[in-house]
Amino acid sequence: MNEDKPAVCCRNVTKIYDTGGQKVTALNGINLDIALGELMMLVGPSGCGKTTLISIIAGILDQDSGSCELFGENLLTMSSQRKLQFRAQNIGFVFQAFNLLPALNAAENVSVPLIINGVKRVTAEKKAIEVLEKVGLGARWRSLPAQLSGGQQQRVAIARALVHNPRLIVCDEPTSALDHTSGMNIMNLFKAVALQHDRALVVVTHDARIFEFADRIAEMDDGHVVQVQTNQPLVAQRH
Repeated sequence: MNEDKPAVCCRNVTKIYDTGGQKVTALNGINLDIALGELMMLVGPSGCGKTTLISIIAGILDQDSGSCELFGENLLTMSSQRKLQFRAQNIGFVFQAFNLLPALNAAENVSVPLIINGVKRVTAEKKAIEVLEKVGLGARWRSLPAQLSGGQQQRVAIARALVHNPRLIVCDEPTSALDHTSGMNIMNLFKAVALQHDRALVVVTHDARIFEFADRIAEMDDGHVVQVQTNQPLVAQRH
């Protein structure tokens, strides 16, 4: 890992939601670095701010104060067009709700990031099928989302996040719908991606089975990062 230049650098990040006139602080002064070549996990109780934080890191949400830099770039200062381009080229996001397009088959869904980046459709779908094979769904590339189980849909979503070789992969509960074997296979694939010196991976999870794959684990509570540890001590505490 290159400790000198983090892939992600969050400083004093705050996010407040206005829910019907009532203000709720989702993030309260978050400071967190994620190194190049690192697999970082975010853990903590539901509602502690994990999904909000990764949405800001990925440029889906804007923070209210503080800074969040990706590979030295501040998404908050980018134009909308530049941010869309930067995200399309550099970020893969696995949504907890999968967000697959129901009218597209698995290969077409996976090929979307490539097409956004200007790859020809035929080439994009060929690459999509190759990545679907890596997640164990090569034989189902023609299937629509409605024809797939929840776990299969999740693997399509993971393939879509990987297909364009993004520098940062952000995952919200990537193993929640998977059996143990499928979850371990996916995490081994993620780990191989994260080990590359110019990339990083951040995973939100409640799944203690996969803690062992983390380089570090950041524990969140009530909008704060309360501690960041190497994986082994936290794994031991969870068992």
